[in-house]
Amino acid sequence: MTANLARLFAVASALLLVATHATWAADQTITLRLGIGSPLALERSFKAVLIGDPDVVDVHTRNDRSVMLEPLNPGATNLIFVDAKSIAITNVRVLVCGAGAIPIKYQDGPDCE
Repeated sequence: MTANLARLFAVASALLLVATHATWAADQTITLRLGIGSPLALERSFKAVLIGDPDVVDVHTRNDRSVMLEPLNPGATNLIFVDAKSIAITNVRVLVCGAGAIPIKYQDGPDCE
C-alpha cells in the first residue's frame, strides 16, 4: 500500500512539473516597437519557427539557438520554436507596438505603454 502511494505521488509530481513548465513557456511575452529589432536567445537548439501572424513580426535565424525579431506591423502573435524531432520547445507571445506616442491596448495581454 505504501509503495503504491509513493508511486502515485511520484507520477503526480512529475505531471505537475511538466504542466508548470508548459504554462510558463506559453506565458513569455516580448514587447517590441516598430523599427526596433530585437535578438532572442533560446536555451535549446531549434529546427524551425512557426509564426502565428507573419504580418506582425518576421524572424531571422542567426544560429540554432538565436534569432533576430523584426517587427513589421502593430499587433500580437505567437512564435513556436520546434526542435529536430518536431517537438515544441518554447512558445513566445510577441506584442508589437507602434513607433508613435499613442499606446495600443489589447484585451488579452499587456498594453504598449
